[in-house]
Amino acid sequence: MKFPKGFFWGGAIAANQAEGGYGEGGRGEIISDYTTAGANGVPRQNTYLNEKGELVYVPGLFPDVKPDWKPVTVEGEYYPNRIAVDFYHHYKEDIALLAEMGFTMFRLSICWARIYPDITDETPNQQGIDYYRDIFETCRKYNIEPLVTISHYDDPLCITHKLGGWENRAVADYFEKYVRTIVSEYKDLVKYWLTFNEINSALPRKGSMGNGIESHVASFERLHNRFLASAKAVLAAHEIDPECHVGCMIAIGPSFYPETCKPEDMMAMVEAHQNNFFCSDVQVRGYYPSYTKKMLGQLGIEFNVSQEDAALLKKGKVDFYTFSYYMTNIVSAGSTDELISSKKNPYVKYTDWGWAVDPSGLRFALNLIYDRYQVPIMVVENGLGAVDKLEEDGSVHDPYRIEYHRDHIKEMAKAIEDGVDLRGYTMWGPIDIVSAGTGQMSKRYGFIYVDRDDKGNGTLARSRKDSFWYIQKVYKSNGEELD
Repeated sequence: MKFPKGFFWGGAIAANQAEGGYGEGGRGEIISDYTTAGANGVPRQNTYLNEKGELVYVPGLFPDVKPDWKPVTVEGEYYPNRIAVDFYHHYKEDIALLAEMGFTMFRLSICWARIYPDITDETPNQQGIDYYRDIFETCRKYNIEPLVTISHYDDPLCITHKLGGWENRAVADYFEKYVRTIVSEYKDLVKYWLTFNEINSALPRKGSMGNGIESHVASFERLHNRFLASAKAVLAAHEIDPECHVGCMIAIGPSFYPETCKPEDMMAMVEAHQNNFFCSDVQVRGYYPSYTKKMLGQLGIEFNVSQEDAALLKKGKVDFYTFSYYMTNIVSAGSTDELISSKKNPYVKYTDWGWAVDPSGLRFALNLIYDRYQVPIMVVENGLGAVDKLEEDGSVHDPYRIEYHRDHIKEMAKAIEDGVDLRGYTMWGPIDIVSAGTGQMSKRYGFIYVDRDDKGNGTLARSRKDSFWYIQKVYKSNGEELD
């Protein structure tokens, strides 16, 4: 098992799931400030007062609310992202621990509202500028390359409540201004950027996030404007720093198996892959793919891209492809929920949260992606969410996490042997953080344990799990010592 010299080894977090610092440093408010905690099988909710002054609970990472609805804190509800794991105050300690593990890349995100508390502000918030500069300088102190996500599920509230949401094309212009600010400020420290985290999570489809109150048409309009914002970001970043690299980030990776070998199920797999490739086809190739009309037509969306927008998308293509990989799914022509079958794959294990553990699916995804795009690839999220037991001596014995990462890293090595141009691996949540989907702390991914529970109790103290020492061996050996 050989990885190329200079391969990036690391981990990834998101500001809204790790940072905390609510109300500090001049930060404006973001959506997740009003997102409650959930549980395994219990969705998170966003709390608002509607136009009648009635309390409403709106689900999803992209809640469908009207501009005149007011976000509110409800007594008795817990909003875990406001403190998260307090990376805001612990980042020096945390980055030192990452360096001890042998990290050469750290993926993290910038909170837009910490740079521009109101995105229409003419000048940025200096406290926010200084905060991230110190983070990136701390990374550089330990020879860790920052991989920075520009927008990671933490839209400022003012996008909805002042500008009417991403349906307003002006938001893309404000996004470009934000990108010009951070690239100009950090071009001496950051060379790798990602525009939108898991941009395909906002793709309109039956049962998907973003399709509650508003129509599929509005959902797609929001997505199209994000495509334009991404293209503007690529062009701006390259203009300011010609040596930087800007990538896309896609959810899950196109790993689907047909439920049977029926021709109908094979076509269901093709359609599922098209759904997962749709956003990266636009961002990597620079144009809407041939199946766009059929796919959108099934949702009742009529769409014609203007010549101006088409030219922008073509010029603003990303430099590399990154994705999150956690599981594979089974698809069936007879399924009603977006082709995904409710049946489990008998050939793989499942986590407590019902996610298929399928290392070989990662190799499959890497080959499929590289064959399609022929651009450098990074796996920027991958990991096992599990319940850990903290022993009295502060240790955590997590052989299940060690096994998970060992098996996935082996499959990445096989993909490189297959000819895939894989440049890096930043597993998800090296420090325990708040789960995006459930709001739990008990769904832990990290090699570093954080003393905090699902109700916000705990000291926030950090301690090393057994997997910490295993990953240290793997990373410092450039992936050669896996057993």
